[in-house]
Amino acid sequence: MTYQSKPLPFSEIPKGLSKKAVDIHHDKLYVGYVNKMNEIGEKLQALSETAFSGANQTYSELRALKDGETFATNGVYLHEAYFDVLSGAGQAQGPLVEALKETYGSLEKFVTIFSAVAMSVRGWVVLAWDTNIGQLKIYGADAHNQGGVWGCLPIIVLDVYEHAYFMDYGSDRGTYIKDFWASLNWPAANEKFGKIK
Repeated sequence: MTYQSKPLPFSEIPKGLSKKAVDIHHDKLYVGYVNKMNEIGEKLQALSETAFSGANQTYSELRALKDGETFATNGVYLHEAYFDVLSGAGQAQGPLVEALKETYGSLEKFVTIFSAVAMSVRGWVVLAWDTNIGQLKIYGADAHNQGGVWGCLPIIVLDVYEHAYFMDYGSDRGTYIKDFWASLNWPAANEKFGKIK
């Protein structure tokens, strides 16, 4: 099955980002991950018996494809989750906000912690519902296929790779993160939280 890229779920460009930066991020980078995910899937389907018999942990065709598969697939899914909440209207209210207050003591404390994690990682910061413990958790990742936790479902995802903000913010990641909160689509985040929980 070929995976289809999804269009941007918003028309209004988020605060601080230019249309050009958003278009490149979505149309080139994200779509590129979708294409690579499909290409890797086709190559895995076409593997011969030789590839399976020669599999090993140092290097093999199978190992390289499986490693690339998780990198590309997570690149697709994390970008989709990021774009889902990147831009929108709405106040910080609803069941997710109430759960964040209960978990972190206040919405402000949650934003402070999430933002600090965003400053400390190279790739992604994710607010997820951890199905293993039945709780909201903030996780950080330096790469698409590193830092993710099995059984965790993303709700709010922020891309902090430089490609996400450098065109418009230069090296000012802090302002990019602050503007992310000003543009966050809380209704979409609440809807995702409701489906997950």
